[in-house]
Amino acid sequence: MNFLNAINQVSLDKTNEVKNKTTHEGGEDFLSILKDTINEVNETQIKADEAATSIATGTVKDLHQAAIAIDKAELSMKMMLEVRNKALSAYKEILRTQV
Repeated sequence: MNFLNAINQVSLDKTNEVKNKTTHEGGEDFLSILKDTINEVNETQIKADEAATSIATGTVKDLHQAAIAIDKAELSMKMMLEVRNKALSAYKEILRTQV
């Protein structure tokens, strides 16, 4: 019985060690990177909405910068959607694999 407890403790220690390495050695973990990226995309969308509003109301100071903000928001949204699509296809592929 003590032998099984020792094995369980060693496996728990190894699991915790792997978790610590993945979050600390690599800097940030995947979840925080994903949250930061989504926040950045949201900020670019907000700036694009403000630019579009200023164009529509005629209060735009620099039309070129407003167009750049709108294009940047569009590209960042497309990139986020492609990453999402790739993640979903990878998840579906993992589900199809047999154990």
